[in-house]
Amino acid sequence: MSKLNVGNLYNENEDGAPSVVGISTFSSPYYFIPPSGTTAQRPQNPGEGMIRFNTDSGSLEYYRGTHWENIIVNNNDLGGGINGVTTVHSNQGTGTRGLFMGGFSPSPLNAVHNVIQYVTISTLGNAQDFGDLTDAAAAPAGVASRTRGIKAGGAPDNIINFITIASTGNAQDFGDLVQSTRDQGAAGNETRGIFAAGHGPINVIQYLTIASTGDSVDFGDTSSTRDDLCRSQVNSAVRGVFAGGYASPAGINIMEFVTISTTGNAQDFGDLTIARGRPSGVCNSTRGVFNGGQTGPGAGSNVIDFITIATTGNATDFGDSTVANVSNTGGCSSQTRGVFGGGYTPTYQNLIEFVTILETGNAVDFGDLIFLNNFGTGVSNGHGGL
Repeated sequence: MSKLNVGNLYNENEDGAPSVVGISTFSSPYYFIPPSGTTAQRPQNPGEGMIRFNTDSGSLEYYRGTHWENIIVNNNDLGGGINGVTTVHSNQGTGTRGLFMGGFSPSPLNAVHNVIQYVTISTLGNAQDFGDLTDAAAAPAGVASRTRGIKAGGAPDNIINFITIASTGNAQDFGDLVQSTRDQGAAGNETRGIFAAGHGPINVIQYLTIASTGDSVDFGDTSSTRDDLCRSQVNSAVRGVFAGGYASPAGINIMEFVTISTTGNAQDFGDLTIARGRPSGVCNSTRGVFNGGQTGPGAGSNVIDFITIATTGNATDFGDSTVANVSNTGGCSSQTRGVFGGGYTPTYQNLIEFVTILETGNAVDFGDLIFLNNFGTGVSNGHGGL
């Protein structure tokens, strides 16, 4: 076997970087530096298999032929955090971590609150305390990467917070939304979080880069002004879907989608099986599931329906929730299971229930939140956009 040692490569034609063709092995006791740049600096016409370092997400990424995907080397199977096998908390084994942030609690707080709670999605049991948001927020929206969770807006402000999912502790300031609002739709992937419409009602879609900090930026518009959308993520790595809404005295059945890596206005996806506001969403990389929501003044639904995210069309019946929820504290997902927390029926709830995303059927009891809670949001480090 021959060996070629190259100190430097020069491009004499000055028409791009030099090419190494065939099977090549690079060895060094030091390192090699791949091309790097921001998300906006990605090649305009990438080829499948291209690899680069994304300075926005802080990780290597490669082009899959349809989209850029991060190469993640961290382990996202996190434990519940409490030792011992006799505890009633969601802590046995390891798995994707789900978090519920903010909301309104009639007891013990009787107020909008800033509490963050968490569970291990692959287990069963009660939620545990994670820390606090920087502000008390009702009906915020939430998105997450594998490492970081984002809380955006919520009554009464436009504040964005972030947390490090693998740890516990209080949230930190991220920036501000373009416009103060609550009850927004939420979607995102490893790199970008998107928030659509919201209370007002408004039709603004805005986005941020999850790994950075700073204010959100305009993305486009929804087809109409809409309030009370699904506040939890329903998305693949490529596409985000915003569902539902409420215009007194009735709910809205509209679903719209965006391509996460672009900007522009939302497009029609299809209709929910019934019109309702504030459904909660969970997803894996192929399927989105919507649970409950407000159908009229003080009236909630126990309907669960689902969509195939890569297609368009109307939702299909999945099963029923354990209660008819006007709204709940959000949904969080692994690739196999979706978990929904809290709610209002019209009495406040602390229940947690789950579904198996790729099956159909009724929701099953998971455990309880720390206290009665409604109008929060849910995120995880294992949803369908990652």
